[in-house]
This record gives sequence, structure tokens and C-alpha cells, in this order.
Amino acid sequence: MRKGSLLGQLVIVSNRVAIPGKNAKARAGGLEVAVKVALKHKSGIWFGWSGKVATHTRIARQQVVHDKITYITLDLSKADHNEYYNGFTNRVLWPILHYRVDLAEFSRRDLSGYLRVNDHFARELHEVLGPDDLVWVHDYHLMPLAKALRERGHKNRIGFFLHIPCPPPEILTALPHHERLIPSLCEYDLVGFQTGDDAFNFSRYLTRECGLHSHDFNFVVADRTVRIDVFPVGIETAAFARLAERAARLPCVRRVTDSLAGRALIIGVDRLDYSKGIGQRLSAFERFLQTQPDWRGKVTYLQIATKTRTEIPEYADIEQGIGSAAGRINGAYGEADWTPIRYINRAYSHSTLAGLYRAARVGLVTPLRDGMNLVAKEYVASQNPDDPGVLILSRFAGAAQECKAALLVNPYDPDSVAVAIRQALSMPLAERRERHDALFQVLSHNDIQHWADRFLTALEREPRPLSRLEQVPSVGL
Repeated sequence: MRKGSLLGQLVIVSNRVAIPGKNAKARAGGLEVAVKVALKHKSGIWFGWSGKVATHTRIARQQVVHDKITYITLDLSKADHNEYYNGFTNRVLWPILHYRVDLAEFSRRDLSGYLRVNDHFARELHEVLGPDDLVWVHDYHLMPLAKALRERGHKNRIGFFLHIPCPPPEILTALPHHERLIPSLCEYDLVGFQTGDDAFNFSRYLTRECGLHSHDFNFVVADRTVRIDVFPVGIETAAFARLAERAARLPCVRRVTDSLAGRALIIGVDRLDYSKGIGQRLSAFERFLQTQPDWRGKVTYLQIATKTRTEIPEYADIEQGIGSAAGRINGAYGEADWTPIRYINRAYSHSTLAGLYRAARVGLVTPLRDGMNLVAKEYVASQNPDDPGVLILSRFAGAAQECKAALLVNPYDPDSVAVAIRQALSMPLAERRERHDALFQVLSHNDIQHWADRFLTALEREPRPLSRLEQVPSVGL
């Protein structure tokens, strides 16, 4: 183990690591932005999978240093990728944590692969981790990582943040071997969630399934204290607003706005995933066209749905179903000079999206379940405050907890979403400004820097000593 200095560094661990220069043309994801903000004013390490699958066996870790950040990446073997990534994380954890138990496909082999890769990460991290380093682990791919590190003797402060939802224990217990996996989060010193509902759901699990006692969301496990708290992820609000103002003048954005010929623009931007509710959203837009014939020919709905997890057959089915629905609606309502829905399956840069958001009269963000949904926040930040658009937001997105001035809807109810679309398109300027101002103030207060600072401050804080009465036996985690 590397010897630590008096002042340890920050070590961030995630499933994927974005090495500078290798993904320059791709849109930066929320996690990448968050990691770079956390490491902005300090040296540190970003550790995780390279995104590559080795032909035969795992390849030794690779290391790159750029702007005071050390990027350490590992390749995965084909078996590891199939069982850990395509298997357990995306076919078991992802659906269950998004309340879709019916879509989970469990196999013992995939669980073994998931635990094996986490142990491999811990083994490689063990070689570079100093005793004073602060460790911040991200997302559902790496839930048992702290346990694997503790087994190697590491007593570092280790935090975990779940970027996606945490369902109630009634759903968590549907996860096969949940009693082996979920309690392993108690090996972290701090477990962070997007919303109070997520934190409460996890605390209920610990109380009901593990018999743990809570003291102000501090759970006692043997002689350790695990802190649960809420840290809603933000964006670079002010920077994104400036970007959108500039991006509105980009030639690619101007071509889109010119092609609208004065029609109002509705925009949706999502990964092509069943949790995003794109199919239900198309049904709601179709209902809007049915019930509001005066708006036909006066509004265009642009849905950007980036392909994801293309090697998983179920996602190919989703792509086919949504593409067919968009084609059917266009066939039923379109005219020779007007296409109601523009459906796109490619990724766009942050700047292009910012310009498109600014041009849109309505941001349609209606996931069936989402940890946060940063598209909602980016749409708000990109608006012209003098003539802002209106955000329609699913009440089942984490962002709804902060964005109460949006038009909150039930994505399962196409009639109510159709009504919200009409309301947003017809909303007076004064009300649009009032709603936007309230949303922008919230997002400015809780931007991405504030989020990272709050989490790291809480992680660095040592828990108060436990009284004898508060100490309880270990639950055998």
C-alpha cells in the first residue's frame, strides 16, 4: 500500500472514467462534470473502468496525468463485461432500482461477476490508496466496493452516492440475495441520495431488514456509524446559461429554428431507456393533437433519444417500438409541409443542446422514474429570462423535489400531460417569467459545486463518539 501524506488526496471511483482527449466529441455526462468539479481545486485520482473489453484477459491498470488529475483505468475481460455490466448492473440492479421488478433477469453467474469485478477494482485500488486518502464511490455498479476495501484493511473515510432512485424495501427485497448486497452499503461512512424519499426508503430497509437503529439518520453497525443524507445533484447553472446564450447563434441551431417556420418547438432529450417514458410521452403528444386541433401545424415536437446499451436485446426492442410510434403519429397527423414529430437517435454536443433548449417553448421531461434528471435543470438554465419557455416535468423525477414551479405531471396519464402541453404553449409571458425566475434561483443556489462541496464536507466530518447505549451488535454484514 502506498504511504500516505499528512494531507490525503481525493480518490473518486466510478464505473467509467472519461480520460481527456479520448471522448472529446462526445457530450460530457453529469457524472463527468461532477467529478471534475470535485477535483477542481485539489489534486486527486479518478479510478474506474476504461470502457474497453480485453480480448482474452484483463489488462493491467493504465495511468494518465492531466491537469493535476491522475486517471487510472482498468480494462475488463469479456466474461466480466457480460456478467458485471451487461448482466447484473443493467439487467438486475437498473430495473429493480427503477421500480421495474418485472424486467429484472437474475442469474447467479451475473451476481458472481458483479462481486468479482468489484473485488478486482478493490484489489487494484489497494495498490494506490493511501491511509489518509478520502474515497468517493459513485453509483450502483460499485455498491460492495467499500466492503472489499475494508476486507483489505482500509480504514479511510469512504463515501457512496447513488445517482439513480432507491425504491422502498418492499421492492428492494425482490432483489435476489438482497441481504448480501444492500447491507454492504453500511461499510461506507456516508451514503448519499438524490431525494429525501430515496434516503427514507434506504433507512426503512436498514431498520426493517437489518434491525439497525437510527439516531438522526446515523445508523450504528457494531462500533461504526453510517450517515445517510440527501445531496440533490445540480448543474453548472450560471455557466450553462452563458453557454446557451452563445449557442443560440450557432449555425446548426439556427438551421433548426429556421426550419420551424415560426412554429413553437417542444423538446425532449433522453437516453433510449424504458425508465425515460418516451413511449408514454409520444402517446401524450398524440392525445394533445387529438384534443387540440387548433395547434396542428403550429407546433413541432423534437425528440432526441440517444441509443444506449445497444448490445442488450431489450433495448433494441425499445428503439423499434418508439420509432414505430413516432412514424404512426406522423402518418396520422402530418401534412405535406409539416411533420409533427422529429425523432432523432444521435447524440449532440452540450453547446448544440443548450441552443436547442433555449429555442424551445416547452421542455418535455417526463421519465417514469429518475434519480434526478439533469436535462430538466439544463432546460431551465438555458432559457432567455425575458422570454422563457416552460418546463413540464414528471413528478417521479428527482428534480421535481426542487423544481416545484414547473408544470408537474403524472407521466402515466396521457390526458394530464396533454393538458399540460396546451397550458405551457398558451401560458402568458408574466407567468412564464415568474415560474422561470423561481426555478433559476433554486438551481443557482444548489449548483454542482455546492453539491460536491456539501458531500465532501459531510464525508470528511468524523462522527461523534457513540455512547454505550447507542452501540448495538453487528448484523453480520
